[in-house]
Amino acid sequence: MSQEKVDLKKEQKKNRKKLNRKAKIQRITATVCSVVVLLAACGWIGFSAYKTYEQTKAEAESAEAPTYTPVDLSAISDYVSTLNSEENAEE
Repeated sequence: MSQEKVDLKKEQKKNRKKLNRKAKIQRITATVCSVVVLLAACGWIGFSAYKTYEQTKAEAESAEAPTYTPVDLSAISDYVSTLNSEENAEE
């Protein structure tokens, strides 16, 4: 067992530069990937917020400018006038 440990340590010492370089590349790759994912998430959140803001702004503008719909009340006025004429006829 002891000889195996010694051999392992020798092997690690022999390949230390290679192992350190590999670990450094992995750390850099993980950092770059994390930054890219975070930037994409921030961009998506920002775009969604801007889109929501613009939609709310458009709705507010449409609420400020009301649309008017013409209504024909001639039938009601005719009915009221017939009621008034019937009332006058009864008196």
